[in-house]
Amino acid sequence: MTRIFAGLLLSACLLGNASGAVQTHFQHIVVIVQENRTPDNLFYALCQHVTCSTTPSGRQYDIQTSNWLDNTSAGGVTQPAPVSLGIAWDLYHNHSAFLAMCDANSTTHLCAMDGANNIACGQGDCPPKATFSYVDNSTGILNPYLNLAESYGWANYMFQTNQGPSYPAHQFIFGGTSAPSAVDDFKGTFASENPKDAGCAAPANTRVQVINSSGVEDPKNSIFPCFERTTLSDLLDEKGISWRYYAVQEVVEKAIWDAPNSIQHICVASNGACLGNLYTANVDMKPADVLKDITHCNLRSVTWVTPDGAFSDHAGNGNGTGGPSWVASIVNQIGTSACKNADGSSYWDSTAILITWDDWGGWYDHEAPTILPGLQGAYQYGFRVPFVFVSAYTPKGTVSNARYDFGSILRMIEYNFGISQGALHFADHRAANSLFAKPAFYDFKHTPRAFTTIPTTQSAQYFIDDKRPPSPPDDD
Repeated sequence: MTRIFAGLLLSACLLGNASGAVQTHFQHIVVIVQENRTPDNLFYALCQHVTCSTTPSGRQYDIQTSNWLDNTSAGGVTQPAPVSLGIAWDLYHNHSAFLAMCDANSTTHLCAMDGANNIACGQGDCPPKATFSYVDNSTGILNPYLNLAESYGWANYMFQTNQGPSYPAHQFIFGGTSAPSAVDDFKGTFASENPKDAGCAAPANTRVQVINSSGVEDPKNSIFPCFERTTLSDLLDEKGISWRYYAVQEVVEKAIWDAPNSIQHICVASNGACLGNLYTANVDMKPADVLKDITHCNLRSVTWVTPDGAFSDHAGNGNGTGGPSWVASIVNQIGTSACKNADGSSYWDSTAILITWDDWGGWYDHEAPTILPGLQGAYQYGFRVPFVFVSAYTPKGTVSNARYDFGSILRMIEYNFGISQGALHFADHRAANSLFAKPAFYDFKHTPRAFTTIPTTQSAQYFIDDKRPPSPPDDD
């Protein structure tokens, strides 16, 4: 099995027309991770183009456009207000903010989803009822996102796995858990918040908050953010499947989005840097390099891409409006690539692009998460985040009503490359569905669709040529 997959995954930079080869699996999977949004907040404008319903069936998109629940309002609801994508303020989106918005029933433990207005302002000058905001698309700034959601696959129920912010979220997306070890994951103990510093190369006094299986974050229970456990990348390495992780790390203190740097055997820290062979061979500190690698026919089999702060969707950046063009530029680069794989298939015909957001960012969303039973339920699952599935085998307007989380992404990658689903025994094992739950986001029996370029405000070359100093995608 290993030799078969390794042979299929060799890529060569050849020019010519598509070979017409029948695909049996994706030779490349690209996971693009943006920052801190919910469907109700970021994709509100989608309802101007498609049918939206809070009780969706078929191809309806589950986005609520009025009467957002608010237990601080006399009428019990608040009407949402527009804000720009690039704003200078930000909301708390830590575990306590999750608890506030969830407003769980003490008997059923189900989220009422009416406590969003109890989330505090994290930075800047937040307006009243700030969380009840949706991104204004009057200038068309969101059109690349809306185009992708309408043209390919959309998940009505993608939930972040963790009930907290970016650092643990990226650990779940990369390795299926934010627990320090496999034993801790089994016990329901997780790193739960954003540390000031992160990773095995962080200063020795660095600490990250830990949450226990009762959902308690004892300030005395914090640990150094360097973990030792198996990640998805290890399973890929065992099969000779290439991978790359693109993340900004201009200084170690801002490296909370660089998930591999918190894994001891990958990082192998020395003198304030990760010097391990697995790290130096697979982690790229300039996100725009993914565009160069696609151009040079060097796209890995599995790729994680996080943004620079200049093109992050994180609120509080003040001028952060490049996210939609950034994401669409990666899709366009793959869709228009002349590169061929060893079997003659094109990048476009052999690649699945999974676009998600790492956490909800403190924004309102109306859909309640399913809380896992037992020890895991104190920190899993979190709120909804947007999810778009792009491939040549995804029918236009595909909408899935299955319930997913970040573990579903890992399960899909495992299945695609011949790894047992749930092999990590973390979120990939706990996930109820993979991304081929019916209706599937892709079907290799379909003739691959020709690629149509997604119009963007900024091209791929803009991001490649950007000379601004790197900045973290979030500044919490």
